[in-house]
This record gives sequence, structure tokens and C-alpha cells, in this order.
Amino acid sequence: MKEVMAIVRMNMMNKTKRALSDNGISSMTARDVLGRGKGLVDTSLLEGAEKGYEEAIAQLGHSQRLIPKRLIFVVVPDKLVDTTVKTIISVNRTGKSGDGKIFVMPALDSISVRTAETGTGTLDEA
Repeated sequence: MKEVMAIVRMNMMNKTKRALSDNGISSMTARDVLGRGKGLVDTSLLEGAEKGYEEAIAQLGHSQRLIPKRLIFVVVPDKLVDTTVKTIISVNRTGKSGDGKIFVMPALDSISVRTAETGTGTLDEA
């Protein structure tokens, strides 16, 4: 089983939930987060700020703000990883900077608090 963690635009959350559900993946957790991607970082400003240049620090403060995003966590059996990733990409890809990022990580176990059942039987099985 794997954990799929996706960072998406706030306005894409409902479309993403619907698309995942339509593909048999209804279980998820989401939260509001702030962040920025590598496309928004001016490395020369960062270097100048690290050296203590006031001009760089001032510019960095205005242009390098953190952007509100939504972080989605989905734990799925191995057979649903590709479906989950492809679904998230298909809904969220606009071709512009800020579309998001997906991380896939191993999940060692899943345990239902209510029943104490363990393993992939606790997950969506589409």
C-alpha cells in the first residue's frame, strides 16, 4: 500500500474529490497549507538575503509570499496508485506554474480504529 500526497490549488479541490470518487477512491484527508514552488523563487534574491543585503531582503519579502494550497492525503492499495496519480494530474494540470506536486510514499500498515482490522482491507478497493 502507498500514501499519495498531493498539493493542489484551492479552487481545484472539489473537482479533485469528485474525480477520485468517480474512480473508486473515496477515502481521503485534506487540509489547508501554505507554500511555494521552485518556480517562484529567485535564487539571486535568496543569496543576497543570506548575505544580509537589505535590498534583497526587502524584495524577497514582497515577491516570495506563500500561496494557499490544499494538501490531500490518500492511502491506497498498490493497484490503485497509478489510477490515483493519473486522476489527480488529469484534474489539476493547467500547464501553468503552481499546478501542484504529488508524492508517493510507502505505507506500512492501515488499521481501522472502529474494528481493529488491519491491512489493505481497510482501504478503498476499486
